[in-house]
Amino acid sequence: MLMTLIRLQRRHGRRVAPKDVAERLFQPPWMPVPVDPFIEGLKRFRVIAGLVTAVGVYTVVAGGFDFEEVIENLLTATLVLLFITPLSVGVLLLIWRRSAPIGTLRQPLLRSLRLLLYFVGSAVASFTLLLFAPRTGMFILLLGPVALWGLAFVACAAVRLNANFFGTAAVHRCLPPVLAAVTAWLTAVPDLVTGDLHGLGLTMGVVFILGAPVTVTALSLLEMHRLRRHLGVRLLGHPLASRA
Repeated sequence: MLMTLIRLQRRHGRRVAPKDVAERLFQPPWMPVPVDPFIEGLKRFRVIAGLVTAVGVYTVVAGGFDFEEVIENLLTATLVLLFITPLSVGVLLLIWRRSAPIGTLRQPLLRSLRLLLYFVGSAVASFTLLLFAPRTGMFILLLGPVALWGLAFVACAAVRLNANFFGTAAVHRCLPPVLAAVTAWLTAVPDLVTGDLHGLGLTMGVVFILGAPVTVTALSLLEMHRLRRHLGVRLLGHPLASRA
């Protein structure tokens, strides 16, 4: 595996480390440039809180680190992304079309959808390999390094994508914080609804399960407030009128 990666690097003159591949694939030139250093700082904290939600901090607190449960949580979060992102954007499109045409948003929307599908496909493949590679006997010598490379790639991609949420900031700068908050809640709430508190008890379960999405929501609201106050960007305003 190592020799294969080295040959690929020599042949194409590009690095094949997970971080470099994630940067080339998920940091395209059409991503909007930062407009406010304070907002960029908020995004970093929001990314951390979102990753904590996806992993499930309570899996560590409630009696030990369960690797399979963490991977299952990540798979759940990935599938939530696949469904909730287009749905949320669709609702906002219905609102925006009342004030102006939305046909001009088609290209940035398709670009964002492409990034979303790339990420979901990579994540599902990597997490599935991580779950089943230990059970493949001698094949683990082949699948193990691939699965670990895939995990590192997905982690690097998630950090890059979470700030602008699959390039949706190119559509409307308020979309990333909104989608991050919605995804965080939909990832965490099912555990409360089903009563799956992982042995923490009601009070501690609520604190640890909802702590991350509450944090993501607070940071998202602060980010949107900053966008509205300093840049005039409003969530319900048409992207063309709110362009910054």
